Amino acid sequence: MKAASIGDYRELARRRLPRFLFEYIDGGSYSETTLRRNVSDLQDIALRQRVLRDVSNIDLSTTLFGQKSALPVALAPIGLAGMNARRGEVQAARAAAAFGVPFTLSTVSACPIGEVAKGSPAPFWFQLYMIRDRAFMKDLLTRAAEAGCPALVFTVDMPVPGSRYRDLRSGLAGAPGLAGDVRRIWQAVQRPAWAWEVGINGRPHALGNVAPVLGDGSGLEDFFAWMRNNFDPSVTWSDLEWVRDQWKGPLIIKGLLDPEDARAAVDLGADGLVVSNHGGRQLDGALSSARALPAIAEAVQGKVTVLADGGVRSGLDVVRMLALGADGVLIGRAWAYALAARGEAGVTHVLELLAAEMTVAMALSGVTSVDAISGTMLAR
Repeated sequence: MKAASIGDYRELARRRLPRFLFEYIDGGSYSETTLRRNVSDLQDIALRQRVLRDVSNIDLSTTLFGQKSALPVALAPIGLAGMNARRGEVQAARAAAAFGVPFTLSTVSACPIGEVAKGSPAPFWFQLYMIRDRAFMKDLLTRAAEAGCPALVFTVDMPVPGSRYRDLRSGLAGAPGLAGDVRRIWQAVQRPAWAWEVGINGRPHALGNVAPVLGDGSGLEDFFAWMRNNFDPSVTWSDLEWVRDQWKGPLIIKGLLDPEDARAAVDLGADGLVVSNHGGRQLDGALSSARALPAIAEAVQGKVTVLADGGVRSGLDVVRMLALGADGVLIGRAWAYALAARGEAGVTHVLELLAAEMTVAMALSGVTSVDAISGTMLAR
């Protein structure tokens, strides 16, 4: 099967990955209402089709936090992404660098900061959660700065992990000890190409950035227990002032759906924010990103860079997000599916698809540059 769309890559990833990994990428929380809304609400956004305009020269480039980007797109942080392909985060970072868009490394990546820095020809953004152990957080921030990470994406919508039933059913979570290991190994055996390429030759399988605190010989159950015990549910905006003091580069607050919270991020001194519901993986029933975005863009009045994620499955969706008020878009599942299916080449192809689809959408909407995309393009 040859992938002609991001939807095709989802199917290829489903065929290639062990069930517990595919469900982790693909699933959301509870009944996955918000996960579905992210896609459907965005696809319901209609654009005005305009004609007889000179659209012979389309410019897709923009600048994000002082960094020139070939598209108004960055690769979002994806936990465990390095398990989808051999040393997966390194492959994705290389693809993003070669294409000319930012890559964001998750705190809970398989490949540690140092490995990705050595393997990528360009600096990448780093994502961090609020963790109880501030000394550990400070160490991660120091490592990110030493690796040349130009921006910090700080995720605030996960004081506690959402209940993701697919992970329980697949055996990724809630299956401790030998029984859990056997269950996951059996699923891996049924995907022999993945088992050989990643399971055997993609080691180590430790979560690189948090491996020092998990200890030797730790497994997935240890990781989920660490998340439950170390993510800080007592955090407030005053705690984020400590992060702002520690990080001297651009600070991007990720996980906002409410205009009041967006204004608080501006008051904190954030340089950017991400309108996001964690891909429908936290509060099920929350607003879709597409529905939350316009009010947040209005609330901040251009004082910070507004990014958005959630439900983006095409270059047309990127244009829709920009028309709703975003300055840039994070893509998550799109690149994770492609990485699982074809590694670095798959991530590159997804970026090519987004660029081609954006070009068509902009031309048929009568605009030739990213800066010209605005709410006037929306069909009322």
